[in-house]
Amino acid sequence: MNLIAGHRALEAPVGVPVWDIDPYDPDVLVDPMPYYRQLRERGEVVFLRRYGVLAVGRYDTTKAVFTDYENFVSSRGVGLEDFAVTEPWRPPSIILETDPPDHTKARRVMARALSPKVAKECARLFEEEADALVDALLEKGTFEAVTEFAEIYPTTVFPKAVGMTEVHQRYLVDYGAMVFNAIGPDNALRRAAMAHAPEIVPWIMASCARDRLTKDGLGAMIYDTADTGEITLDEAGMLVRSFLSAGVDTTVTGIGNALWCLSQNPEQWELLKSDPSLIRPAFEEVLRFTSPVHTFCRTAGRPTQISGVPVEEGTKVVCVLGAANHDPDKWGDPENFRVDRRPVGHVAFGVGIHGCVGQNIARAELQAVLSAMVRKVDRIEAIGEPVWRPNNAIRALDKLPIRLTPQ
Repeated sequence: MNLIAGHRALEAPVGVPVWDIDPYDPDVLVDPMPYYRQLRERGEVVFLRRYGVLAVGRYDTTKAVFTDYENFVSSRGVGLEDFAVTEPWRPPSIILETDPPDHTKARRVMARALSPKVAKECARLFEEEADALVDALLEKGTFEAVTEFAEIYPTTVFPKAVGMTEVHQRYLVDYGAMVFNAIGPDNALRRAAMAHAPEIVPWIMASCARDRLTKDGLGAMIYDTADTGEITLDEAGMLVRSFLSAGVDTTVTGIGNALWCLSQNPEQWELLKSDPSLIRPAFEEVLRFTSPVHTFCRTAGRPTQISGVPVEEGTKVVCVLGAANHDPDKWGDPENFRVDRRPVGHVAFGVGIHGCVGQNIARAELQAVLSAMVRKVDRIEAIGEPVWRPNNAIRALDKLPIRLTPQ
């Protein structure tokens, strides 16, 4: 069997545009907008010759593939690797990399632990920490937004919500980067991230064990479900660890990207300050505009089709969420960041049964951060050029020097 990046190499379907671009090239990852635009312009379905995969980036097509879990499965991996033909680097996630009915069971447990009611109960913690951090940064004036704000806040509040008694902020950030880089090919980005695995993974395993958690956090809620027999203790441990692989890195990215959007669009910050009811639409627009998770894959579990194009069983389909979130046929003026857009239907958190189960918590954190800033901050100024950090699945900042001016 001829394999490319851990999946069976396929030929381009007849009539499908063939493109030689490498979407995982660091230059593409740090400046993806031209790639997104060209992908959409080439057609509903494009064949990426380098990896022997299909790619979709138009909104309707991407959403259709993502929601069609019967034909396009997640259990064979949400990256380029096909778990039916290669051994994954870790046991597959029972929430992200499974299909119904197994996925249904795990998602039901996670949905209870991360429900809107639970997010509301966490709101006071999120708000107190956001107020304290914004106050501290206002006193400092100028600072590095990624390491001193975007990384600090989620790695402070989320472990407390989970009930972790031991926190290593660098490990939490690097673990998320490792998991998301692993979704891509075996390139330099993935190898550099995976080099930390022998150090980080044992710590993650130990820190998420039941005896390392408080009795009143989200982690305890998951383990309590194992006591009723709904899931096993091993499955409970996997679900708690999944909090950290998805619940930290994407929120770090979302906060950093929000600061970038607002510092680059001061008129939008003024509009947000004048109308705090736009806080929720504002961070939804940040998610649409920057697509913190820019790419996920699906695998054709049986012969099927996309927009009339025949798709063989075993075909990897690269779903470019960032391109879908900038499709002008859906959004009209997608290149403009507007806090009053109300971008209902964006796919930054996925869509369908595999929509991000932690999105209620992420939204609660972003709500707390932006609310504190609207109350306390007059101006957000970029005082240096932003530097983007290439990642095979995450679009995140590496550096963003900014200045906050108090009201």
